Amino acid sequence: MFPPNLPPIKNIFVYGWRVIAKWLSFFIFGLGSVILALLVFPPMRLFLRVNSHFQKHARKFVSGSFKFFIFIMYILYIVKIKPDDKNKYKNLSSKIIVANHPSLLDVVMLISLIPNADCIINAYLKKSILSGVASKLYILTSLDLDDILHSCTESLKQGNCLIIFPEGTRTPRTGKGILKKGAARIALASGCGIIPIHIGGTDKFGLGKKDPWWGFNPREKYIYELSMREEINPEKYKDMPSPAAAKLITMEIEKSLFPN
Repeated sequence: MFPPNLPPIKNIFVYGWRVIAKWLSFFIFGLGSVILALLVFPPMRLFLRVNSHFQKHARKFVSGSFKFFIFIMYILYIVKIKPDDKNKYKNLSSKIIVANHPSLLDVVMLISLIPNADCIINAYLKKSILSGVASKLYILTSLDLDDILHSCTESLKQGNCLIIFPEGTRTPRTGKGILKKGAARIALASGCGIIPIHIGGTDKFGLGKKDPWWGFNPREKYIYELSMREEINPEKYKDMPSPAAAKLITMEIEKSLFPN
């Protein structure tokens, strides 16, 4: 029923409630996203006609909405977020944020803490009801590599922070995925530093890759412990050929996020 490293269910009634509360939270998240797309951002766009102004305020609104969503999950007794220092996240500017990716909620946790967060999102959202928000606020993967590098560099120049999961997918339960070099290439192109953030805490069974819909941690709520690691400066690699520099920076990211 559960992966071998997890204990059996301690209280079937508490476990059942947490599964129900998890899916209730997903429904609230989906409903909230539609409300933002249809009722909040269109009037905001009317008053903030300059795109950069709209993006700045809309991202802060998304960050606040995610904080409220996390509070709802906290009230439902299924999630608790424990960053090492909230002020460090709030005051970040023009940094590339790289993190491991154990669960579906990782980007929600990071954006709730970083009010000026930009990110690269899957191009399939362009065909959804959220396309109007997604394409105006964030960078789509449908762009080619040069366009993505340009968009990321411009966003960083404006003081935004760029969130990237270098594995490209959720971290497997055992071991780690192969890290892609995208974050390193963006750092070399922009000259901006990389801040690794490790996401730990309790086991995220039920939110991981290929986990069953009924899954949840059998003993505890989901606790997200976020730890900011030492900044990686791409400038020390600027005199090297780009492929070699990107490889070395990616190795630094891997060592910081997966030290063992």
